Amino acid sequence: MDTLSIALLLAGAGFAAGALNAIAGGGSFLTLPALLVAGLPPIVANATSALAVSPGYLGSTLGFRAELAQLPRRRLLRETLLSAAGGVLGALLLLVTPAEVFRGLIPWLLLFATALFLLGPWLARHLVAASASAEPRWRNPGLLAVATYGGYFNGGLGILLMALYSASGEKNLHSANALKNLNSLVLSLLSVLTFVLAGVIAWGPALLMMATATLGGYVGARHARRLSMRTVRAVVVCTGLVMSALFFWRG
Repeated sequence: MDTLSIALLLAGAGFAAGALNAIAGGGSFLTLPALLVAGLPPIVANATSALAVSPGYLGSTLGFRAELAQLPRRRLLRETLLSAAGGVLGALLLLVTPAEVFRGLIPWLLLFATALFLLGPWLARHLVAASASAEPRWRNPGLLAVATYGGYFNGGLGILLMALYSASGEKNLHSANALKNLNSLVLSLLSVLTFVLAGVIAWGPALLMMATATLGGYVGARHARRLSMRTVRAVVVCTGLVMSALFFWRG
């Protein structure tokens, strides 16, 4: 592919990813494959993809300022520290993963994230119904594990966090959403900072995709109410399945 074609591919993927993330999530299904098609090594592509979609978490967190202000500060501090630690740990695990091993993991990770999107509503209903009123002891280690996954591979992170909060007794959906967005922002920033310090970010593609993802997020947010969540979820799942199949086929 020539330089112009690659730039158009990355810009289009960034815009579409921003729009998807604003509506339902799943933007990494587009950014990571586009960066790999553009010729970036697997580790660099994943790190660059994480940076490209990270600005969206800030806007989402700011949108839940009121809900966050109502939560105990000690709890917020504890969870942000766990998320930060998990983000760094996941990024470090990615950096020590051999490139060929990670390339082999990509279709499985995409498939896992796709399954999370497909089962998301079912998980939410059943976990809320089965959740206990008290916060279980496994919630903190569970958050650390999910944050580590998010630092390693971002796909399906929001659904995993919502499932964690539902299963651990979080009754208020808005509070769970606020915590999900805050923890996603923190672990994303720390994992990206780790990638920057390690020198594995491709800055040209990253900046281009960040700009178009921001624009896509704005457009997606404006038009989100015109689309049914069933339609959007179907698009995300189909995209994930197609990308998984392509990477399995490429071997």
